[in-house]
Amino acid sequence: MADTTYGNCCVDEVGASHIDADCVVHYGHTCLSPTSTLPAFIVFGKASISVSSCIEKLSSYALANCKPVMVLYGLEYAHAVPCIREALGEAARLSESISKLHIDFADVACSVIDPSADCKRSDELLRPVTGYSSVGSGAEPGTRHSIGGLIWDLPKGHKMEDHLLFWVGSENSAFANAVLTFNGCEIVRYDVTSDCLVADFSQQRRILKRRYYLVEKAKDANIIGILVGTLGVAGYLDMIHQMKELITRAGKKAYTLVMGRPNPAKLANFPECDVFIYVSCAQTALLDSKEFYAPIITPFEAMLAFSRGCQWTGAYLMEFRDLINSSPVEARNESQEARFSFLHGGYMEDFDVQENGKDENEVLALANATEKTLQLHEGNSKSVSKGVIKSGADYFASRSYHGLEMHGNNSSIPEPYLIGRSGKASGYEDEKSGQDGL
Repeated sequence: MADTTYGNCCVDEVGASHIDADCVVHYGHTCLSPTSTLPAFIVFGKASISVSSCIEKLSSYALANCKPVMVLYGLEYAHAVPCIREALGEAARLSESISKLHIDFADVACSVIDPSADCKRSDELLRPVTGYSSVGSGAEPGTRHSIGGLIWDLPKGHKMEDHLLFWVGSENSAFANAVLTFNGCEIVRYDVTSDCLVADFSQQRRILKRRYYLVEKAKDANIIGILVGTLGVAGYLDMIHQMKELITRAGKKAYTLVMGRPNPAKLANFPECDVFIYVSCAQTALLDSKEFYAPIITPFEAMLAFSRGCQWTGAYLMEFRDLINSSPVEARNESQEARFSFLHGGYMEDFDVQENGKDENEVLALANATEKTLQLHEGNSKSVSKGVIKSGADYFASRSYHGLEMHGNNSSIPEPYLIGRSGKASGYEDEKSGQDGL
């Protein structure tokens, strides 16, 4: 199935359901997201790689760096990992300096996805592949990490920020996912095609600044569109319901849109939406919203934008399954004081308490608390703007053009009606007969 419904990295359960398939064999690039109904067999492919050159680049960079190394890779190079690990072990026996290096390899999560497994956590839906074992220190495992179809355990007391990430593969969506997720780590990439190391990722990390700007812009939004970017990844319905609850508790209006792969022309049909939340797999979640009329954010960014009192610590999550039933949704709505909007340059009150059924005493108490917190002076009381809860119908009613109104005031229709020509094109009834050239 070459023309997939959504991302090429996801198992196309929608296309498979059209032929009543019992399972899907997925070839090529994959994000290994758990499926909802159909089992899937994954064929990663075998991209060519120079094992000796990779070992040389890895060992030389690790020797110049005192940090332990975690090797991540594109799944198309998973077939070469046992060879790289074996060659590295042989080099360690011949060189005392290499033997002192602490190098771990991530495991491939699975080659078979079974949605019928009764597991609470999504990463337990993946059956580990045999043959892709990692080289570790032998310490007791602590925190489990997973990204791009790879899983690994860190010893207790160790953090990812303490490691050097060595990526083997091309600069694709899987690598961009790793850069954003582990933005606090030092990262180096071995480009297999050009046989060189790349260590400058300033452009990718500038994306974080852009994402933070979109979060601040989303805080001022009134109408939010939830874009369904997958119909097969397990848990997508739970994430949509969670986003609706989050938006409703923030006092805003939410609309759910299913349109396949979004593009600027499709989203331009919904100008009433101030921001869109794209619920999709991790490797297709980031859309370059510069081409769109409204920002497109991820569920994690929506949690930051619409949860009062929640602040960005620099950590970034791409997998929406890690956010299901997470704590920010548990309502931090007790603090409804005005917040400062960086885009408007002033304080904003997001909640219309009168519409939420508050009595007059509660409204006055909240107003007094807000005024005390902001320390407003008598002549500066207009510095707080109240957000207005709108809907799509309100937006449509405020537009200057509503389409043709044939049942409006008849006096506005010109009389008599203008009637066009009648007859055949070779000679209309109002044309004079006998003229040359007709």
